[in-house]
Amino acid sequence: MQGDAEIGEFLNEHLTAELTAINQYFLNAKMLQNWGLPGLAKQFRDLSFDEMRDAEELMDRILYYEGHPNLQRLDPISIGETPLEMIQLGLELELEAIARLKRGVELTVARSDHGTRELLAGMLVEEEEHADRFESQLEAIGHIGIENYLARYGFPEST
Repeated sequence: MQGDAEIGEFLNEHLTAELTAINQYFLNAKMLQNWGLPGLAKQFRDLSFDEMRDAEELMDRILYYEGHPNLQRLDPISIGETPLEMIQLGLELELEAIARLKRGVELTVARSDHGTRELLAGMLVEEEEHADRFESQLEAIGHIGIENYLARYGFPEST
């Protein structure tokens, strides 16, 4: 089925962002594991896999519309040098995704593409949950301090 060209461009734009997030979160997970924080590493690894599922859904939708998923392009990856910076950068990434997805939902509503609107709306809810989790972590760090916060994540089962 031939899809709307502007929606196809948006889907590839968001696919680029999801591929970037996969890499950023996966590298964060590996770094945190290496630093002896397996519990926090698991959180970032799980986020990476969430974004991978989103990327797969976007590729499927692009192919459904007889488009070509662009897997060759990535945005710059923002890697924190500390766990706190990783959480802050993760929040920034999620807030950018939320703004982009809201724009995509508006576009699909305007073009009466209800299937793609539903796909993007589901992703929007997921990204809002991710942002809320990062915000909660930053709030906890503000209350108990980074040392106490990180002490919790020295064990694999501490997620």
